[in-house]
Amino acid sequence: MGKSIKLILILSVISLLSGAVLSLVYSITSPTMEAVALENQQKSIFEVLPGIESYREYKNDESMLIYEGLSKEGNVIGLAYVAEGAGFQGRIKLMIGMDIKSKRITEYKVLEHQETPGLGAKINEEGFKQQFSQKPWTEPFKVKDDIEAITGATISSRAVTELITKSLDEVLQIVGSDEQ
Repeated sequence: MGKSIKLILILSVISLLSGAVLSLVYSITSPTMEAVALENQQKSIFEVLPGIESYREYKNDESMLIYEGLSKEGNVIGLAYVAEGAGFQGRIKLMIGMDIKSKRITEYKVLEHQETPGLGAKINEEGFKQQFSQKPWTEPFKVKDDIEAITGATISSRAVTELITKSLDEVLQIVGSDEQ
């Protein structure tokens, strides 16, 4: 019985120390990881809205992050926004760009995902992303009809398509009918 108690105490001390070390490492690295994620998000605005010189946050009462892409003259030429939704393995987070003049999706950039490597992770590959590039937002976005699904990753393909469709409707409602 004495050996069992000693073993339990040793394992308890090791568990406590391991937890403390993990907590310390997380508290040290968390601000850096958040700063890198914010920097990537800001860079992605310029990627999904090619040709803009700067951007500003669109003021709205909604929780959705929307950015106005500005020309040299300060005119709004596009909108970019962050959209999140459920994928096959977990959350998918996208930055989506919209050209206001042509009423088209410019493109999207994957900010985060937990999709299966080699299958669902292909949502980040140009071949799949190009299907949305320059697509009018007045046209349907439906997998197997006008969007070709990734082989073996229909759920991930559908998740991205539905996320873009749903979030696009939300953005158009937030910014008003003049962009529709």
